[in-house]
Amino acid sequence: MTTILPDTPVSPLRQKLIDDMNMRRFSIATQRNYIRDVGRFASFLRRSPDTATTEDVRQFQLAQSEADVPVPTMNSVCE
Repeated sequence: MTTILPDTPVSPLRQKLIDDMNMRRFSIATQRNYIRDVGRFASFLRRSPDTATTEDVRQFQLAQSEADVPVPTMNSVCE
């Protein structure tokens, strides 16, 4: 499998995520969706997602619920 955006610089954390997804043989579409979802979470946090606490995840889920994000979307973002 190839990386999603090979011409753009990739942070070590993002590369680790991509490597883990490749190891698990996730499709390119699944990888794109996971990276998008992690990006949404990072935007919510306003910091790197690897610093998130359990309470951060809970607050993100509450914000998603209040924004009327469909349950299947919430579930895919917070797996």
